[in-house]
Amino acid sequence: MKFLVSVIDDKTRSPHSPEERKAIDDFNDKIVAAGQRIFAGGLDAPATATVLDNRGGVNILQSGPFIESKEFFSGFWIIDAEDLETALVLAAEGSKSCNRKVELRPLLG
Repeated sequence: MKFLVSVIDDKTRSPHSPEERKAIDDFNDKIVAAGQRIFAGGLDAPATATVLDNRGGVNILQSGPFIESKEFFSGFWIIDAEDLETALVLAAEGSKSCNRKVELRPLLG
């Protein structure tokens, strides 16, 4: 089963400390070695986002995030886990490694 683990941050947080970066690297190394990491990445600040809506052939561009919020997604992992219980354990480890909240959601298809 494939899952999206979204890292939740807020605008007042400082960048990851050297200890957090090492913990994240160690977590990534672990899930790569286990064949559980499909992809991972960080996201730039919400202010750098552009929302596009091309429904009906009218392309509308809007600078900034889709939703203004105190919290936002700052990174993600796409993981492959044998079941939900395993995914929950991995998401909890990811949360601890990056010292942020995370959201776990199954991918469809």
